[in-house]
Formats: sequence, structure tokens, C-alpha cells
Amino acid sequence: MQGISSAEMHVSDGDQRNAPAGEKPDMNRERYAEGKPNAHSDTDSKDQRTLSNRLAAAQKAEAEEEESNDAEFKPPTQVARDHGNKPSRGAVVDEEIMNDEAEYLKNKGKA
Repeated sequence: MQGISSAEMHVSDGDQRNAPAGEKPDMNRERYAEGKPNAHSDTDSKDQRTLSNRLAAAQKAEAEEEESNDAEFKPPTQVARDHGNKPSRGAVVDEEIMNDEAEYLKNKGKA
């Protein structure tokens, strides 16, 4: 084992030099916008939020989901009719079943 190193071992061969100031790619790059909307989930379990804030966000998300489900409900045959097509046999059967079930529940509630 040699205790003294030679200077030739430490000479830079070019792969460790810094690039000139005008050639650095980071200088001309556009910065990211901070705080983009919907970047994080309000109900994320790994987030550092209090339990009450997390519960409130979960209740809000659940209420919004229920509203969207109610607003988006269309009979199975409605989509085909909206596009000017004849509904499929399966969609017609599904709609009949839904109507029969609704009528049954309505009559059951009166009895």
C-alpha cells in the first residue's frame, strides 16, 4: 500500500467540470406553478390534517357524490333516445324492471 499519491491520479479528465453559465439548462427552464387546484385529495389519510377537518371533508365529499348521482340519473333507454337511436332490448327490460320495482315499493309503503 502506497501512502503518497501521485498528482496524475487526481487530474480532471473533463467529466467533472461545471458547464459555462450560459449553457446551464436550469437557468432557462420555466418554474412550476405552486398550489395547483385538486393537487391533493381532501380525504387523504396520510395528510397532516386534524380528525375533525378530515371528517368534515369526508362528509362534504359524500354529500357532493350523492348530489351528482341524483342529478345524473337517467333511465336506461334515455341515452339511446338522446342520440336518436332505438334502445336495446336489454335497456328496455332494465327500464321495465325498474318501473315494476318502483311500483312494488310504492304499493308496499301504502299497505
